[in-house]
Amino acid sequence: MARIAKVCAFHREGNEWFCNAGLPSDITVEVDGICFHLHKFPLVSKCGKIAKLLEESQNKHEHTFYTTLSEFPGGPDMFLAAAKFCYGARVELTPRNIVMLYYAADYLEMTEEYGDENLLPKCDSFFHKNVLHNWKDCILALQSSDPAILGAEKLQVLSKSLNSLSMMACTDPSLFGWPMMMYGTLQSPGGSILWNGINTGARIRSSESDWWFEDVSYFSVPLFEKLIETMKARGMRPENLAGAIIYYARKYLPGLSRWQSGQSGKSRTVASFSMIPATVDQRDLLESIEKLLPDKKGKSFCRFLLGLLRVAMILDVSQSCKDSLERRVGMQLDLATLDGLLIPTYADSDTLYNTDCVERIIQHFLSSDSNITWFSPSSFDLETSPLSGPLRKVSKLVDSYIAEVAADVNLKPDKIRSLVEALPESSRSLHDGLYRALDIYFKAHPWLSDNQKEQLCSMIDYQKLSIDACAHASQNERLPLRVILQVLFFEQLQLRTALAGCLHVLDNESAPAGPATEDMASQIVQRNGWVTVVRENQVLRVDMEKTRAKVGELEQEFGRIKQEMQRVAKSCSSLSSPHLVAKGIGCKRLERSSDAQTEMIESVIPSPVASVEHSRPSDNLRHRKSFSLF
Repeated sequence: MARIAKVCAFHREGNEWFCNAGLPSDITVEVDGICFHLHKFPLVSKCGKIAKLLEESQNKHEHTFYTTLSEFPGGPDMFLAAAKFCYGARVELTPRNIVMLYYAADYLEMTEEYGDENLLPKCDSFFHKNVLHNWKDCILALQSSDPAILGAEKLQVLSKSLNSLSMMACTDPSLFGWPMMMYGTLQSPGGSILWNGINTGARIRSSESDWWFEDVSYFSVPLFEKLIETMKARGMRPENLAGAIIYYARKYLPGLSRWQSGQSGKSRTVASFSMIPATVDQRDLLESIEKLLPDKKGKSFCRFLLGLLRVAMILDVSQSCKDSLERRVGMQLDLATLDGLLIPTYADSDTLYNTDCVERIIQHFLSSDSNITWFSPSSFDLETSPLSGPLRKVSKLVDSYIAEVAADVNLKPDKIRSLVEALPESSRSLHDGLYRALDIYFKAHPWLSDNQKEQLCSMIDYQKLSIDACAHASQNERLPLRVILQVLFFEQLQLRTALAGCLHVLDNESAPAGPATEDMASQIVQRNGWVTVVRENQVLRVDMEKTRAKVGELEQEFGRIKQEMQRVAKSCSSLSSPHLVAKGIGCKRLERSSDAQTEMIESVIPSPVASVEHSRPSDNLRHRKSFSLF
C-alpha cells in the first residue's frame, strides 16, 4: 500500500473522480451525483461498509461493482478525503474538518477491525485530546460542521462539544491562560501569564463574563439554542445567559440596536477565526430567542424586551410569541420607560400608537406574580430599590403615556377611558398627570362636545389635584363650565381644610406635643400641597401680633401725654392774673386766656402722633411757668 500511495493521484473530470493507480477501476461509488472510479482492495481493507456491500453483490456475479451512498456526511469532499486515506495518502485533521471526517469514518465503518490506525480511531483521538480541550478549536469544529451535526447523535459529538464549551464559559477565563486567549483581546506590555513556563509579555485585559458572546454568535439558531439550553442545565448564571441572548439578537436583528445600548469598546471579535456569520431567518430567530429568555427582572432587560416586542410586531411573528413577550414586559412594567412603551401601530390602523398592546401589558402587570426574582445587580443595570411603589410608578408612567398619545387626532375617547381605567383608582395619589393628559387630548380634539368632555373629566378626582393644577383648571377655557365649577368648589373646600389644619397646629404649638401629635400636625400641614399657604398664614399672624403690640404702646403713650397736658393746664389757671405775670417779666398782656389755651391744646391731641409732636410745647410751657415764678 505504501508503494501505491507514492504513485496514486486523484484528478477530476467533470462530475467524476479518477485514481491513477496504474490499474483499471473495478468499483464506482456515487455520492451526491459525483462518481468516484476506485479500486476494491484499498476500500475493502479499510471500509467495513464497502466490504459488506461487496459481499452482498457477489451473489449476483457482478464484475464491476457500482453503489450509491445516500446522505453521506460531508458530501463528496469528505468521501474523497476518506478514499485518499484508504489509498495511504496523508489526511490532515483540523478543527474545521474533524467532525465531518469523524462522521464519514463512522458511516464507512473505518474501525480497527478493518485495519490498525484506521480513520475512525484517529478522528476519535484527535477530537477528544485536541478539540474538546480548546475553546477556539471547539468553536470552529461546531461552526464548520453545522447543520449536519444537528442530525447526528450517534457519536455524541454535539453533546460533548456543547458540554465542553459550557464548562469553559462557566469558568474564569484567566485560568485558561495564553492558549485560550491568544486570539482574544490582549494588552501589552506587562503581565505575567506563563505558557509552558515562558513569560508571554501579554495579559488578559479583563476577566469579564461576556468574553464568549462574540464567539458563539457565529452559530446557527438551532445550534445556539442547544448551547444556551446546555449552559442553563449546567447552572450558568441567568444574567450571563441573558447577555449572550441579547448579544446574539442584536447581531441578527438590527432593529434592536436602538433599544439596547451597544457595547462599544468591548468587542470580542476573533480575527483568527475567519468565521462567517450564520444565515438566519429573523422570524425563527425571534421566536427561538423568546423561549430562551429567563423570567427575571432588570431595567435594561425590560428595555430589551420592549424592543424585541416592537421587532416582533414588525416581523409579524406568531401570536403566542407576542403574547409571551407582552407577559414578560408586564411582569416588570414598573421598570419600563416612556419611549419604550411608544410602540407604533404597524397594522392597518388609523392611530399612531398601539394602545391595545399597552393595555394588555398593564393587565399582565396587575395579574403578574410579585415574587419574580431580579438579576444580580453586579452583572446587570438594575434599579436599586425594586420595592419602592411599583404600582405608583406604573400609574405615573401610564399617565405620561396617555399624555403622549393624546395628541393623535384619530384616538377615540373610548381608548383614553380604557387606558385610564386599566389601573385601579387607588394607584394614583395625585391626578395632575391625568388632568394634563386630558387637557392635551381636549386641545388636539377641539370638536369634542361638552358632554364627551364631562364624561372624560369624570375620571378625575378633583380632591387629588394640586394647587397649581386647580389654578390652571379654574382658568382653562377648554374645560366645560360644570367641570370648572366643580374644580372651584373642591379648591375652596381644600383651602378651608388646609387653613383649619394650619390653625389647629398653630394653637397647639405652645402645648407640649408628643411624637404622634407632631406627626399628625405634619401630615395636616403637608396635605394636598398647601405648605406654602400655611407658611404665609403663619407669617401674617406674626406680623399682626407685632402690629397689635405697637398699637398698644402708642395708646399708652397717648394717655400719658394727655394727663400731663391736663396737669399743666390746671397749674396755669391757679396762678395770679395775667397782668401781674406780664408785668413781672416785662411782657405785654396775652390776649388768650388759660382756658382758651387749654382748649387749643386739647383740640390738637386726637391722634397719638400728634400728641407726640405737641409734647415738646408742653415742656416749653413748663419752663415758662418756672421762670414766671421767680
